[in-house]
Amino acid sequence: MVTVNVCISAHCHQKGAYNVLHTFQQMIEENHLHGKVEMNEAFCTRHCGEGVSVTVDGVSENVLPINAREFFKNTIMPKIKG
Repeated sequence: MVTVNVCISAHCHQKGAYNVLHTFQQMIEENHLHGKVEMNEAFCTRHCGEGVSVTVDGVSENVLPINAREFFKNTIMPKIKG
């Protein structure tokens, strides 16, 4: 199972955290990945940057809402299949 934490603290909230979270949840639905991805909301992961702090299996990156689908497809899905 892939563990994904999306920061929802003030900084990330302003950068679109709930849009990123919603997009990831849509991707899970569309790709029938229930039970393969554990989605969590997190508070300040201390990886503030240009976008929303997203941690996938312990590795943090910044994701903008506009790139959330691409990030899910390129970063999260390979971990599920691999």
